[in-house]
Amino acid sequence: MELDALKWDAAGLVTVVVQDRMSGEIRMLAHADRDAVAATIETGEAHFYSRSRKAHWRKGESSGNTIAVAEVWADCDADALVYMSDPRGPSCHTGAQSCFFQRLDAPDASPRQRALPLLPRLFAELAARRDADEGSSYTRKLLTEGAAKIGAKVREEAGEFDDAIQSESDERVVSEAADVVYHLLVGLLARGVELRDVDAELARRFGVSGLIEKASRPKPAGDDG
Repeated sequence: MELDALKWDAAGLVTVVVQDRMSGEIRMLAHADRDAVAATIETGEAHFYSRSRKAHWRKGESSGNTIAVAEVWADCDADALVYMSDPRGPSCHTGAQSCFFQRLDAPDASPRQRALPLLPRLFAELAARRDADEGSSYTRKLLTEGAAKIGAKVREEAGEFDDAIQSESDERVVSEAADVVYHLLVGLLARGVELRDVDAELARRFGVSGLIEKASRPKPAGDDG
């Protein structure tokens, strides 16, 4: 799609949604004119137009919290854009990670929560369980027992998933898959590895044949096969 095909409003602007391309989190909403969109595409850095200051601005030019833009997508009406991005630091002027941290349908929601997609939200919740009472939190119990116990649970749940995909109902497949994902996330927490790191590795493999990617991996020490 060409830049000239966009439908600018009366002020010559389009709405821009900034989305974290790894987690799916919506980071912020702003506006851009043609020059700002063109600058974003040319530089790979998020540029906008301020309606209040009537001026162009690059995200992070004063705070240092820049946003690298990997892809720019237009909606069906061509009057709104999504910047698929890699945020570097908080995106909100308040210092929050995202501008969307005030929940209207549950005003008493925890202040540490924000509008996260399911898996990042689950990972954040599991991380919070590290400080829970071991008698009331299975996650805390697993983390206390350590990597060997968590690894054994991953193998156990993977075996049950294997059985389910071969001969059991779709409901069982879904249930066992959820168990595998849960224990994988706990394993990442135990090692101090972020879910985003896994997302980044999956993104790296996009467009690469699985056979080629596996052949390119370094062999484990002692593996001469």
